[in-house]
Amino acid sequence: MNTNSNHIGLPNIEDLQHIANELFSALPNEFPKEISLSPDLNEHPRATKVAETLLSAGNLGGVETVFPVSNHDTLMTQAGHGMSVIPIQGGIPNQPLIPNGIPQSPPSMGGIGVSPSVGSYGNLGGMGKSPNSFSEISDPTFLEKDLNGIDTSKYHLGNGEVPYAVGTGNNVNMGEPQTSFEDLNLTKKVEPSYFPFEYGDNSFEAELKAALDMLNTGFGTPSAKDFAGLEQKNSYYFLDENPFAFDSRKPAISSVVPIQPQSRNGWVGSNFDAYLIKKDFPILNETVNGKPLIWFDNAATTQKPKAVIDRIAYFYEHENSNIHRAAHELAARASDAYEAAREKVRVFLNAGSVNEIVFVRGATEGVNLVAESWGNHKLVAGDEIIVSHLEHHANIVPWKRLADKKGLKLSVIPVDDDGQILLDEYAKMLNSKTKLVAFTQVSNALGTITPAKQMVDMAHAVGAKVLLDGAQSVSHMKVDVRYLNADWLVFSGHKLFGPTGIGVVYGKEDLLNEMEPYQSGGNMIQDVTFEEIKYHKAPNRFEAGTGNIADAIGLGAAIDYISKIGIEAIGQYEHYLLEYATHLLKQIPGVRLIGTAAEKASVLSFTLDGFTNDEVGKALNREGIAVRTGHHCAQPILRRMGVETTVRPSLAFYNTCQDVDVFIETLWRLKTNK
Repeated sequence: MNTNSNHIGLPNIEDLQHIANELFSALPNEFPKEISLSPDLNEHPRATKVAETLLSAGNLGGVETVFPVSNHDTLMTQAGHGMSVIPIQGGIPNQPLIPNGIPQSPPSMGGIGVSPSVGSYGNLGGMGKSPNSFSEISDPTFLEKDLNGIDTSKYHLGNGEVPYAVGTGNNVNMGEPQTSFEDLNLTKKVEPSYFPFEYGDNSFEAELKAALDMLNTGFGTPSAKDFAGLEQKNSYYFLDENPFAFDSRKPAISSVVPIQPQSRNGWVGSNFDAYLIKKDFPILNETVNGKPLIWFDNAATTQKPKAVIDRIAYFYEHENSNIHRAAHELAARASDAYEAAREKVRVFLNAGSVNEIVFVRGATEGVNLVAESWGNHKLVAGDEIIVSHLEHHANIVPWKRLADKKGLKLSVIPVDDDGQILLDEYAKMLNSKTKLVAFTQVSNALGTITPAKQMVDMAHAVGAKVLLDGAQSVSHMKVDVRYLNADWLVFSGHKLFGPTGIGVVYGKEDLLNEMEPYQSGGNMIQDVTFEEIKYHKAPNRFEAGTGNIADAIGLGAAIDYISKIGIEAIGQYEHYLLEYATHLLKQIPGVRLIGTAAEKASVLSFTLDGFTNDEVGKALNREGIAVRTGHHCAQPILRRMGVETTVRPSLAFYNTCQDVDVFIETLWRLKTNK
C-alpha cells in the first residue's frame, strides 16, 4: 500500500478511500456504497469520522498497528457495523482449515469468540474503537460511548423508588428497605485501538477482499457448499446426533467442514473461536513445568473469565455491605446487585419467579437442603427413594443417611455397559410408595446425558417428586426448568465459570414455601418473639445469616458472559471437540474408554494398559496438562464399570484442537517410551 510521504506510516488517502468503499459495500442498505474520505466533505457523518480516525491512526511514528487477537497473528478490521478477524501469514500448527484453505480465524468481536450479526452492535464506538476482550464487551457502557470515545452512559442512582427486588416479585421484608439500583457490570476504561494496516509483502487489499468474500454472520441460510460432504461415511460431523444442536432451520454454524478420521486438524465454527475466548481467562496464560497450561479438569471446576474476576473486585471496592437491611447507599447497592444476580439465574434457568431461586454454597448443600427441609419432614418409614447408578456421592449420601434414619427404602436405577440408564428397569421400580427420584442430568464420571425429561414425567406419573442434579449440565447445555418440570434442580457456580462457594437450588415456589427452613437466624424471619417465630417465604426463608454476597454477584457475571456467547453454541462446539478427542484417543493402543453412551457431555474417562492412572496424570502434568485421576466422588458407577479409578480429561469451550493434540501426543510418547 502506498503511504503519504508527509506522514510516516500514513496510508495514501486514495487507498484508504478504496478500502473504506470495500467495507461500506458490505454494510446494510442504509449505508452509502460510495463515499469520500476527504475530511472536509460531509456527505455522510460516519465517512468524516472514518477519515479522521484513519488519519490519526496513521500518525504513529512509523509503528505498525498490526496486533494479534489470538494465538496466531491476525488483522482486525472494523466496518461501521460488526467486526471481523482476517488471518495473515503465519498461523498455528495443525490449525483447522476452512474450505478455501485459509487458516481458520472466524469473524469475532475482539475476544468474544462469537460473531454478531451485521448491525447488531451498531458501530461499537466508532471506527477508532474496539473492545479488546469479552469482558469489555460485557461493559454495558461500552456501546453507549460516542464516536469520540466519550462515555455518555448514566448511572441510575437510588432515590428511594420502588425497590428492585419488589419490582421483580421477590419476597422481601418491606421493613428492611432496598432501593432501585441496577446491577451495573464493572465499568472499565476502554483504551482506543486503531485501524490496523499490514505493510510489506502482504497485501491488505487482498486480505480485505478475502475477508469480505467470507463475510457471513452465522444467522442466515447456509449455502450448499457449507454442507458439502456431510453425507460422507465416517464423517465426524455431529449436528445430526448432537443433543445440544440448534434448530436446523436456524443453524448456528454457517461454515462447516467435515472432519475426516485421519485428520489432525480440528474445526472451529465460522462464528466461534476458542482461541479468542481463551484470551478472556487470565489463568490460561499460566505455565506449568515451563509449558502452557491446558486445563482439562473442567468437570471438577471451571476457570473464571476476567469479567467475573473484575465484577467481584468491583463489589468489594464499591458496593461492599450487608444486604436487605440498613438505609444507606452501599447497602442499597449490594442488595440490588445480589437480587439482580438472582434474576439472572432465573432467566438462565427459565424459572417462573425469582422466588424459586435460592442461593446456597453449591450443589452439595442444595441436595442436603432438600433432604433436610423436605425429606426429613415429609417422608415416613416404608416410603421409597430412587437414585441412579450414575450419581455423584453428593446425590447418594444424603439420601442413604435419610433412609437409614427413617426406615426408607433406597433403590438404584441400573445402567448398561455403556453407562446409559435402563429405562425399562426404571419403569419397573416406580410404584405408589415412590416419593422421590433423585438423579443427575449429566454424569460427572462418564459424561452420560440422561433422558431427564422422560424420567421426570415417569416419576410424576406415580406421584413422586424429582430432584435433578444439574451440576454437570448447566455449563454444557440449555437447562429449562419449566420444560423439564423437575421439582428441584441444583447446581454449583464454580462449574459454570463462576466463583466457588456459591450455588443454586431451584424449586417450585409453592413447594419451597411448604418446606421447613434449613437453617435459622437473621434474614430468614419476619418476626421473632419468645413465644412465636414467623418465617419469610422463599427464597429468604432458606438464606439465613449473611450469605455469600460477592460470589452470588460473581455468578451473575458468569451467566452474563455465558449468555452473550450462547449456551447452545458452547454445547455444539464442545460436542465437536469431544468427537475429535474421542477419535484420536481410541487410536492409542491400550486405551479403554469408560463410559461410551450415545449421548455424552465433554467428559472422557479412560485407563491406559500398562500404566497406573497416577502415572498417566503425572506424565500429562509434566506437559502442562491438568486432568483428574481418582474415583471422582462416584465410586458406585466406576465399580459398575469394573474399575476403581480413571483418568478423566473434561473439556470446556476455551479448549482447542491444539490442546487435544498435545494431550494425545503426550499419551503416544508415554506408551511408546515404555
